[in-house]
Amino acid sequence: MNKKRIQKYKSAISSVLQCDEKKIFLYWKGRIALYAFLKSLELKDGDEVIIPAFTCVVVPNAILYANLKPIYVDITSETYNMDVHQLEKSITNKTKVIICQNTFGLSSNIEAIIALAQKYNLYTIEDCTHGFGGFYNGKPNGSYCDAAFYSTQWNKPFSTGIGGFLVVNNKSLLDRILALEAIKIKPKLIERSVLRFLLSFRKLFVNKYTQSFLVKIYRFLSQHNLTLGSNRGEELNSISMPINYYKDISNVQINEGIKSLKNISQLNELRKKNAYEYTKYLKSKNKNHVGENTFSNHIFLKYPLLVKNRDVFFERAEKFNITLGDWFLSLLHPIKGDLNKWNFDREKFPIADSLSRKIVNLPTDIKNSNEVIKFLELNLELIE
Repeated sequence: MNKKRIQKYKSAISSVLQCDEKKIFLYWKGRIALYAFLKSLELKDGDEVIIPAFTCVVVPNAILYANLKPIYVDITSETYNMDVHQLEKSITNKTKVIICQNTFGLSSNIEAIIALAQKYNLYTIEDCTHGFGGFYNGKPNGSYCDAAFYSTQWNKPFSTGIGGFLVVNNKSLLDRILALEAIKIKPKLIERSVLRFLLSFRKLFVNKYTQSFLVKIYRFLSQHNLTLGSNRGEELNSISMPINYYKDISNVQINEGIKSLKNISQLNELRKKNAYEYTKYLKSKNKNHVGENTFSNHIFLKYPLLVKNRDVFFERAEKFNITLGDWFLSLLHPIKGDLNKWNFDREKFPIADSLSRKIVNLPTDIKNSNEVIKFLELNLELIE
């Protein structure tokens, strides 16, 4: 890979995060950054990592791949993030790490979580896969904990198709992370070529009229390992680490990232503007909405909305060419059904379970929110 391009990419990231670019480590996917952090801690098999009971399955997967045990904590309906009042009850003498997730782009209660971590001598890492470019109480997301991991998948704050990176704030861990750099696997030519094709195809053919159909095809192909995807089949069906999991970033992703980052500020401003319009409208109709008190700490990668009949809501949205997000329609997105292999008992997490049965995501990266609001107006009876 071109070292100058790597440097330019890291520099662009660091300017947004206001951090030293030497603290940034690049990976094929964001989940690999979490895995690298966990491996750097040199923990014992079976040590525990606390995470919210409302997340993507790749998070507990990374924990299990590191021979650690995920421990889940229920969330609150106001933040969709971990309930800090329940967090301390979940800490045992085997707990070593707490993951702070900023769901849909909202960061919350980080000081309280860090205070508990300091009390019990635990590591913390921010799951910033939804939060790049956002702020929590005036500081960039990812700057509070020992480390933070980010995703640059298709629908993340900025996209490189697939990809991710780690930011290490705890200087004592830097040498360990650096040592792990030597064993990263280089992406194959076929992988780089397919990713380049997918990026070009998306720019040429994916729009509001084709997106829903093409996303369904893409997910089917990726889950059956017929193309590069966010989730490979074995990540959804097994807790064994896939072959060649610990993979480096490619020049394709680096070049795409440099281009994408040029517009990150304007895009995040657009997301917040549209979110404000959604909240204003939903509040006027006495429907559930994101609280205005959260806006300063929220970038609104997606806008969460609770509905009474999700299947009907999705069907109607498709007819209106409204592309709804489907994140966290299950407790360990996108897994549906039995979650036992991930040590997950849904009955223990009633808030997360209830929200996962009702939630949809309104788009925020669109030029005009009026079309979405018009759709909401015509379907108010389906909104809680």
